[in-house]
Amino acid sequence: MEIHISNSSGIPIYEQLVTQIKNLILNGALQDGEALPSMRLLAKELRISVITTKRAYEELEREGFLCTVVGKGSFVAAKNPDLLREQQRRIVEDSLAKAVESAKNYGISLEELQESLLILYGED
Repeated sequence: MEIHISNSSGIPIYEQLVTQIKNLILNGALQDGEALPSMRLLAKELRISVITTKRAYEELEREGFLCTVVGKGSFVAAKNPDLLREQQRRIVEDSLAKAVESAKNYGISLEELQESLLILYGED
């Protein structure tokens, strides 16, 4: 599991951890039932506090991405297809919101933006 933490990004470390693990799960790099490193091991590898990894794992569990088995560790939760689809849709909507904002700032009309989207999506 490859995670990169930036101390200078302005985003709290636990949020960076949550976001990156979510992305690994959503992109299929981490599969259902796959074990994650222990909180202590991950903290040691990333040179961060165990409290930070604990907070990230707890948030991921609350959101349904992980399940924890006492004495065994944390595992990728079986994906709820509706939850997965909603998360993927949210990521795309965030990107589209940025594109719409840029289009408005540059005076690009909705029709021009739709045409660009159709071209980029591969529709004629």
